[in-house]
Amino acid sequence: MSTQAPVRRRSGRAAVPVALLLLGAVCLWGSSRMTWVAVTSSDGLGEARSTDLLGSTWAPASTPLALALLAAVAASFAVKGWASRVLALLVGLVAIGAGFPAAQAVGGDVDAKKAAVLAELPGRAEVLTAQAYTLPAVLALIGAGCAFGAAVILVRKPTARKVLSSRYDAPAARRDEVAQRAKSASERAEENGEGEDLTERMLWDAIDAGEDPTDRSGTRNSED
Repeated sequence: MSTQAPVRRRSGRAAVPVALLLLGAVCLWGSSRMTWVAVTSSDGLGEARSTDLLGSTWAPASTPLALALLAAVAASFAVKGWASRVLALLVGLVAIGAGFPAAQAVGGDVDAKKAAVLAELPGRAEVLTAQAYTLPAVLALIGAGCAFGAAVILVRKPTARKVLSSRYDAPAARRDEVAQRAKSASERAEENGEGEDLTERMLWDAIDAGEDPTDRSGTRNSED
């Protein structure tokens, strides 16, 4: 149980950036398939014309950025150390690239000239209205936020040197901890008479650590 808990925690930490990258990619791709701006125009010759501009048209980088986040999912399993930090930087740039046009769409007015160009209106046509929809832009902002969160976690990913160091230091630290626990429990049992008894797990851990669980001095058994 005690050895499996750190493994579960490491697996959980590794799953968080992957989940954020996947969620960010889904949000960006979904936003790119939604209508960002509805343009109503007239050329003076006929009825008014209505044109819907999708996210892939209004913010053309949204689809490639979603694919970049999917690629980052695969890369997150392969890279460690400084390569992980480089990946985090790239993911952070993706987040900025995806969030900037979305923030403009939410907080600013629609550029009529840009709408006319993207709607491919003829030169004589005039834009009557250009209505922006909030939901797809907010969805893109959520995707950008998820990508930025994944970048922060990837930056904090331990380097290969730290992982190796903790791997070799853990057994010695664990032996010392077990020895101290066994010694403390034995002392409490003797002082209180009916105090806390040593559990079977603690007894075996103490024996594995080379300690006599019944010895209050906490001296290590010699194997020579």
